[in-house]
Amino acid sequence: MTISQVIEVGGRGIGIIAATLAATFAFTVWMGKLLGVDRKLTQLIAAGTSICGASAVIATNTVTEAPDEDVAYAVACVTVFGSVAMFSYPLLPGLLHLDPHAFGLWSGASIHEIAQVVAASFQDGQKAGEFGTIAKLSRVMLLAPTVMVLGLLRASNVEKDGPVATAPSTRPPLPWFVLGFVALVGLNSLITLPAADKIWIVAVTTFLLSVALAAMGLETDIRRLTARGIRPALLGALAFIFIASFSLVLIKLIG
Repeated sequence: MTISQVIEVGGRGIGIIAATLAATFAFTVWMGKLLGVDRKLTQLIAAGTSICGASAVIATNTVTEAPDEDVAYAVACVTVFGSVAMFSYPLLPGLLHLDPHAFGLWSGASIHEIAQVVAASFQDGQKAGEFGTIAKLSRVMLLAPTVMVLGLLRASNVEKDGPVATAPSTRPPLPWFVLGFVALVGLNSLITLPAADKIWIVAVTTFLLSVALAAMGLETDIRRLTARGIRPALLGALAFIFIASFSLVLIKLIG
């Protein structure tokens, strides 16, 4: 990814992505309260749905410090509903009258995982796939400020953990892997890699991504999911429906 590709998304595209992220996170937190889902688990599901799936869940947990069962549940939610989107979205461009550019933006702004966005958006052609991937990576870059804001809220005692307030000295965590991603975007924008090098880099990346997704599936324990009940899964489903609908409406209204 390069800075020029981020610019290609455009001001309206970035605005749609940012607005969708903020609205989805707020909706999920609000709905979690209504459903009586634990606050920490709600925040993990909100981050995973609104930003970038399992990576966002893990990054957000540096702030929430939820138990492993909550992390596993949130990862399972974003994996399951992201997979639903991956298989269902390619069936909808014609029905919803979305051109490749709009479909790519919709996929990138609303599907949970990067790999799921790639799989779904490229079904509508090369242009949709490339733009969907760029839009999704632009959305991933918003993980850093989101986690930092949550950390600041915790450190300033805006959020409470039961009857005891979080210590004022708590420092907001720094998501180093996201900062590394941004740094490599800058490096790739300044240095042109030879085509031959890009071929093996893409091959290695694809292999590692496949291994990571397989490992995520192996880490999901059905017993842990059933122990948390149905309400968090319902919350994940409602968050998925909201992000898909909200982003689509924005794309239709703004273009």
